[in-house]
Amino acid sequence: MPLIVPAYAAVLGLMFVAISFRVANTRRTMRIGLGTGGDRQLERYIRVQGNFAEYVPLALILLTFLEMQAWPAWLMHTLCALLLVARAAHALGVAREPEDIRFRVTGMVTTLSILIATSVLLLAGGILGR
Repeated sequence: MPLIVPAYAAVLGLMFVAISFRVANTRRTMRIGLGTGGDRQLERYIRVQGNFAEYVPLALILLTFLEMQAWPAWLMHTLCALLLVARAAHALGVAREPEDIRFRVTGMVTTLSILIATSVLLLAGGILGR
């Protein structure tokens, strides 16, 4: 039964709630019910939220499968911690005006690297019979 990934999933869940509150509060302040109303900052916040929702669930599923294959705890903690840092970096990079491309790129490259690494490890685990 997975124990490591659920703890990190909980933290990521709280991150998503914080990101969502930022979108909702900006909508309320700007009185924009749907779309962006042409507001660039709201558009940035919406993309941070959307990007998080697009990538984090798949990463957590893959990480959970890795943990179920009994990969070492140090590896699970490393990959999960990197995902947390990657998503925070991406959120900081995209939400800033002007955009901080270093944080955005670092966040996305790290997130994609985690998806690649977990996928490769899962394939290896399947082949090796983990």
